[in-house]
Amino acid sequence: MTDSIEQDLSTSGTLRLDMKEHRFVGHGRIDLLRRIAETGSISQAARTMGMSYKQAWDSVDAMNNLSAQALVQRRTGGRHGGGTELTDEGRRLIAVYEAAEREHRRFLERLNESIRDFDRFESLLGVLNMKVSARNHLRGLVSEIKTGPVNAEVTLDINGTPLVAIVTNESVQSLGLAPGVEAFALIKSSFVILATEDGGLKTSARNRLCGTIERINSGAVNTEVVVALDGGARLTAMITNESVQELALSEGKRACALIKAPHVILAVSG
Repeated sequence: MTDSIEQDLSTSGTLRLDMKEHRFVGHGRIDLLRRIAETGSISQAARTMGMSYKQAWDSVDAMNNLSAQALVQRRTGGRHGGGTELTDEGRRLIAVYEAAEREHRRFLERLNESIRDFDRFESLLGVLNMKVSARNHLRGLVSEIKTGPVNAEVTLDINGTPLVAIVTNESVQSLGLAPGVEAFALIKSSFVILATEDGGLKTSARNRLCGTIERINSGAVNTEVVVALDGGARLTAMITNESVQELALSEGKRACALIKAPHVILAVSG
């Protein structure tokens, strides 16, 4: 009698922590946070990992936007003109991940021992769910809802910054939106219009979110501009290279993001 296939099976896997059903941190992002703490620089941390500067910044932005408190922040002054450092919340996250990783390893060891019972093993398998993502996903709390005959005006508090979305009344009900409920605002970077803070423009865009330009990544035609909002969240805009020149945008300069309320998509954790 030959051995069954279960005798040759083993398990493996890496730990990932999600925040409200959104990808938050895994081994790679935790390693990035460790190296930022060691080097005091995102560019140096990315270089030691063989990661592009843009990829490292995108990871930091994603973590900062999902976390209630920033994990990474700019450090100003000093001999070398500043840099980047982890906050207390960032260091705490590393400790939490390391503790969870130890438990994860122990779980895999126990699973390896029981894998020979295939029926039991099959019942432990999960299903991978694909999540819809947008370049900008801002976490906040519903602060106000104004309903009309068809649509509703929903205001989110994004770390002290109000953001208004126009959705249908049916969406308000199906998402369970109410004051105090946590929700995510999904915004395409191409829907974000940038203006200088002193421009004095009057526009039809309901949302005007101001902050400091943190990063500018130029491409062949378009430029990606990341604005650190006054409330702490990051917002990315994709504009033409010509617009960057006309507005004289540069890192460290103040700017405002203009977003029409109908362009804000709301989502809640399931």
